[in-house]
Amino acid sequence: MAKGLGLDPALLAYLVAHGAPPDEVQRRLIARTAELGPLAMMQISPEQGAFMTLITRAIGARRAIEIGTFTGYSALAIARGLAEDGALLCLDLSEEWTALAREFFAQAGVAGRIEIRLGPAAETLAALPERADFDLAFIDADKTGYANYLELLYPRLRDGGLVLVDNVLWNGQVINTADQSDDTVALRAFNDAAVLDPRFDCAMLPLADGLTLLRKR
Repeated sequence: MAKGLGLDPALLAYLVAHGAPPDEVQRRLIARTAELGPLAMMQISPEQGAFMTLITRAIGARRAIEIGTFTGYSALAIARGLAEDGALLCLDLSEEWTALAREFFAQAGVAGRIEIRLGPAAETLAALPERADFDLAFIDADKTGYANYLELLYPRLRDGGLVLVDNVLWNGQVINTADQSDDTVALRAFNDAAVLDPRFDCAMLPLADGLTLLRKR
């Protein structure tokens, strides 16, 4: 799924092939998600999945949380990078989409590492104990909720823990001042606040549709 900004399709294919390309389970998940039509664009790209597996493994993450699971590609990427005794908590609203995710978690052999909780993510987050349980968080849900999700995650993330935030370039719309839609305005505000937030080290990567990494200081 071509979500990269400004890469020739042939060059993007080369990039994916040289960075842990999708295996058979992931390819089947991509194909099943494509059957959803335009909604399939909500699935992260293969190169982003490879990056997320690597960075999860690199920080030795044992406890991770994901806000916005969709059909499960990102959760699968994180789960595969967790320590052997690791666990991932997924928050989503859709029983339909997460049912498909569960099917592929089982095929990949990681179902035992993943718990899915359905309901409004902010409510689920607020109900979690305010202790630094999580090593890694991934935010990929409603864009107007990003700022609130980060606030709710902060006391639940260990020092040195990482938050990965998806779609921060929003297909380039963040610099299109004519676009005043709610999602675009919310992403601009989030990006402006994140880079100045003294609680985090911040790096924005031009990966797929833009991925921001925030490290809790």
